[in-house]
Amino acid sequence: MCGMAVEDSLPTLRRLADLAELLIPGAVVYVRYSPGPEADAEHPSTDHESGLEMPGVSVNPLNAPGWWSLPVEDWLARRIVQYAHQQAEGARPWVLTGKEVDFGPDNEPLLVDVEPIAWISEDLVREAHERYHSRLDAGRATHED
Repeated sequence: MCGMAVEDSLPTLRRLADLAELLIPGAVVYVRYSPGPEADAEHPSTDHESGLEMPGVSVNPLNAPGWWSLPVEDWLARRIVQYAHQQAEGARPWVLTGKEVDFGPDNEPLLVDVEPIAWISEDLVREAHERYHSRLDAGRATHED
């Protein structure tokens, strides 16, 4: 990654359908909430509780698992919403790929050799929130009496 040219040249995805088009069989893509690829290249991910530096950037896979039988856009909405609260801390969502080298404290993959793919727009995040809350049982308790 060399300078702002990479970030400036990234396309911006505006709809869940656009994001779904990136899901190609055999390729794994991820979402990350951070200041962006350039900042990530300069500052490695750190485990906030222990203070330890991690060997890659933490990401969230976007590919749906084999058991998922609902529309892929439902899965994507769920994944986008999972870390959207980080936007309040100045993070921006973006799509990337890379090589998995380990896993973080929440079992999230850690990537090296990061290749940025696209930014995710506010419109897409809003659509993800709407879809997540209208189509899935958001926030349902795991164990009910």
